Amino acid sequence: MSSASKVTAHQSARASLRGGTTAPAAGDPQGNGQRGDGISIGVILGFPADIAEELQRWRASFGDPMAAVIPAHITLVTTTMTQDWEATRSHVRDIARKQEPFTVTIAGTGSFRPVSPVVFLNVEEGFGDCVGLHRQLQAGPLERELPFDYHPHVTVAHDVAPESLDEAEEALKNYRATFPVASMGLYEHDDNGIWQLREELHFGTKQHHDGGPHVPADAG
Repeated sequence: MSSASKVTAHQSARASLRGGTTAPAAGDPQGNGQRGDGISIGVILGFPADIAEELQRWRASFGDPMAAVIPAHITLVTTTMTQDWEATRSHVRDIARKQEPFTVTIAGTGSFRPVSPVVFLNVEEGFGDCVGLHRQLQAGPLERELPFDYHPHVTVAHDVAPESLDEAEEALKNYRATFPVASMGLYEHDDNGIWQLREELHFGTKQHHDGGPHVPADAG
C-alpha cells in the first residue's frame, strides 16, 4: 500500500452500507425527511476512491469489523437530531454556498486513548477549514452541546484489541495523502438504521444533488 496519494475531487468515493438505492424515509413519500419525532442527520467530507479503498484495507488489516461498512471520511457533524428538515437543509446549503474548495492533507497517527479506543490519521492541511465548517454547521437548527471538543480526524482502528491499536498507530505513522475537497454530504439516519445520502452539496455553488449511495456518518 502506498504511503502517499494525490487525487482529484471528482474521484470522491461513496461506499455502500447496504445494497440498493437511496429511498425516501418511511412515511415520507415526498422524501422531505420530516417526521413528527424529528430526524437524525450527519455531515461528512468523503474521500477519493483510491484513498478510501486503501484506508479501508488498512482498517480491515487491524481487525476492525467496521472496515467493511464505514468508508474513510472526516466527520463535520456527528449524529444530531433536528426537528425541522427544511430549515436544516437550507442551513447546510447556505454554508456550502459560502465555502470555497480547499485541500486536505492527512498525515501521521494519533489516538484518543485512554478516553476512547481509537487510532486515527491526523488532519494537517485543511484542519482549520474543517473546524470552521463544523462551527458553522453545528449551529441554528443543528445547535447542541457536544460531550467533547471537535477534532477533525480519520479513524483507522476503533474498538479493537490494544495490540491492534498499537499496530495501527505504528503502521501508519508515516502515511500521507493530499487531495482537494469541493463538497460535503448531508446524510439522514433512516428508520432501518442506514445512513442515507440526502444531498451532496458542492462548495461555492447553488447546485446540489439529492440521493446517492449509503455511507455512515459516525463520530469516527
